[in-house]
Amino acid sequence: MTIVTLSEGEISELHVGLKGTMNALFLKDLAIKTHRGIRGRVEAGKIGGGNAYSYRVVHQLDANGEPIRGEREIVEEHAEIVRRIFREYVTGKGPQKIAADLNRDGIPSPTGKRWNDTTIRGNRIISSGILNCELYIGVIRWNRQRRLKNPDTGRVTYRFNPESEWIRADVPELRIVPQELWDAAKARQDHLTGLYKKQAEASRAAARTMTAKNGGLNATHRPRTLLSGLLFCGCCGGTYARRGQDRFACINHVLGNGCDNARTIAREALETRVLTGLRERMMTPDMAMEAMRAYTQETNRLNRERRNTADATRRELAETAKAIAEIVRVIEQGGWHRALSDRLTELEARQDSLTAHMSDAPQDVPDMHPGIAETYRRRIERLTAALAHPDDALEAADAIREIIDRIVVTPGERRRDTVIALQGELGTILDWITRTGKPGYRPTIDTRSSRLSVPAKTGT
Repeated sequence: MTIVTLSEGEISELHVGLKGTMNALFLKDLAIKTHRGIRGRVEAGKIGGGNAYSYRVVHQLDANGEPIRGEREIVEEHAEIVRRIFREYVTGKGPQKIAADLNRDGIPSPTGKRWNDTTIRGNRIISSGILNCELYIGVIRWNRQRRLKNPDTGRVTYRFNPESEWIRADVPELRIVPQELWDAAKARQDHLTGLYKKQAEASRAAARTMTAKNGGLNATHRPRTLLSGLLFCGCCGGTYARRGQDRFACINHVLGNGCDNARTIAREALETRVLTGLRERMMTPDMAMEAMRAYTQETNRLNRERRNTADATRRELAETAKAIAEIVRVIEQGGWHRALSDRLTELEARQDSLTAHMSDAPQDVPDMHPGIAETYRRRIERLTAALAHPDDALEAADAIREIIDRIVVTPGERRRDTVIALQGELGTILDWITRTGKPGYRPTIDTRSSRLSVPAKTGT
C-alpha cells in the first residue's frame, strides 16, 4: 500500500524516519519556547496559567493589534465571597459549614454548581482551594510543579520542581484578602494541622495497643459506635453521621445538599431507643415468630407460582417446537403455501420469546421449613438476654448489626415526635440463624442484601 500526501507526495521509509525525528525535535523545542514565553509573562506580572475565582480575563490589543495575554481584573462581587470565606474560617467555621451556608444563600460555586468543602479547603501542599490561593494576596507563584505522562499507561502525574526554580511575582493590584486576614487563616490551618497529627498519632497508638491485646488487626475493625453505618435520613435518604457534641445529624443537611432536616439526636438517646425498639418490637418472640412464619409462607407460595409458570412455559415451548417441525415437514414434501410460511414465522417468533423468558426467569429459592420460625424465636430470646448482661452486650451488639439492614430517622413536628424505623433483612436473618447454630460462632458484619425487610418503629 502506498501513502500519498499533498505536501510530501509519496511517503517512503525516509519520510517515516527523518520526518518523525524532526517532528519530535520540533515539539520539544516548541515546549521549551512556550515555557520560556510563559516565564517571561509571569515575571512581568501577568498570569501564566488558568483563571482563578474572583477574576476575569481582560481582552485588549497592543499597538500592533496583537492580543495582550495574562491580564486579569477583579470581579468585586466574587471577591466579597472570598473575603467572607476567609472571615468565617478565621472565626472558627469549618469548610463544610461554610459551604453549606453558601449553598443555602444560593451563591454559585466557581463551577456554577453547589459548593463543597474541598473547593474551600483544597490542598495546602499544592496550594489548591480558596484558602490557599496566593493570588488573593497579590502574589503569583508559577512553575511549582511539572506534568509527567507515562507513555505506557497514559496516566498523568505531577512532580514538584525544586523551590529554586519557582517564579514569584507581586501583583498588588490583584490583592483581594488583607494580609492580616490571610495570616490569621494560615495560623488556624497550622493549629488544625497540629491537632490532626496528634489525633492520628493517638489513633495509631490505640490501634497498636488493641492489636497487641487482641492478637490481630480484626479488633480495630469494630464500628466506632453501636449504630455506625446503619443510620439514614427519612427526608432525603442520605446518611446520618456523628457530628459535634456526640450527636447524629443528616450529612446532606450539614453540607447544604438540599435536605431541610436540621434535627439532631444524641447518640446515647438514639442507642437507647433503638435497643428498646429491638426488644419491644422486632425481637418480641411472638412478633418474630409471626413475621418469620409469614415470610416462610410467602416464600413457599412464590416458589410454587414460579415453578408452575416455568412448567407451563416448558410445555408451551415443546408444543411450539412440535408445530414448527410439522410445518417444516409439510413444506419439505412440497406443500408450500403462504399461510404456512406466515404461521412458521409466527411460531418461530413465539419460540424465541419463550426461550428468552426461560433464560430470564429468576433463580428458584429453596422452600423454607416451617420450623424456621421457632428457631428464630429461640435465637432472639438468647440475643435479648445477652443485651441485658454488660459482659455479653458487646458481642450481642455485633449480632444486632447482622440482622438490622438500616435505621431510618424521620423528624416530627416536635423533637419528641422523631420516628426511628428499624428495618431487618429477613434473608440476612436466615443466614444469621444458620451461623449462630454452629459451634464457635463469632459475629461478623454481613453486607449481603435480600431486599425483603420487616420494619419496626419506635418514637417518642
